[in-house]
Amino acid sequence: MKDIEELINNVTKYNNCLVQRRFKSRKNTVAYVLKDNQPRILKWYAPGLKKNMDKECEVLLEGHKKLDLPFVYEKDNLNNVLVLNYFIGENLCDVINDGLCPFHEKQRIIVILADWFARFHHYFKTDEYFRIRGDAILRNFILSNSIIGVDFEESRIGKPVEDITTMCASILSSDPMFTFEKFQLCKIFIVTYRGSVEWKLENFNHELSYALLQRIQWRPDDEDTLRRYADKIKYQGFSRTIS
Repeated sequence: MKDIEELINNVTKYNNCLVQRRFKSRKNTVAYVLKDNQPRILKWYAPGLKKNMDKECEVLLEGHKKLDLPFVYEKDNLNNVLVLNYFIGENLCDVINDGLCPFHEKQRIIVILADWFARFHHYFKTDEYFRIRGDAILRNFILSNSIIGVDFEESRIGKPVEDITTMCASILSSDPMFTFEKFQLCKIFIVTYRGSVEWKLENFNHELSYALLQRIQWRPDDEDTLRRYADKIKYQGFSRTIS
């Protein structure tokens, strides 16, 4: 993956950007910069991923006025870059996994997160299909004055249960893994979401089991643990699975 300095040094329009922080990204190069002394996010898409940029830009432009999403300042088609606004806040993964953060605060945050998903699915729902956010993991949310969803290049037509179970898998499998607290947070997340929508989360246990197995590609050292809990949930059900 390229470093953001390569873009800044070689493309004139970005020469005035000062890098403040680089972010982890599996596919693209993402950084917080000062551009003309204004805080901005540069998301530089890898070659061949222009369609991902187009998809993400489409979701952000359509949804940012009603939903908690980044604002698009510029879509640079020539260089495959989106220029987005920067949010001051904490990554949600760090907050949920912080042992010093009290449970009641995590519970409050999880309720807001469930509401975010309900509003997203309601907003993009049509008579024919649902649009899901895709890649629904804790690291793709920022806790600021509200919860902000980021990284929508994997957004697609799908079933809401796919987003909800992917998030549950993210909660359960991030360190510390499969604790009693994590199961409780997932239950709160599920109950809150279900209470906010009129559709059912069909085949929930099967979908959650599958979502946990998908995590193996990112957590290969934890494959045995992930497979064990995936099997428990698939055959016993989430409500009967304990840490």
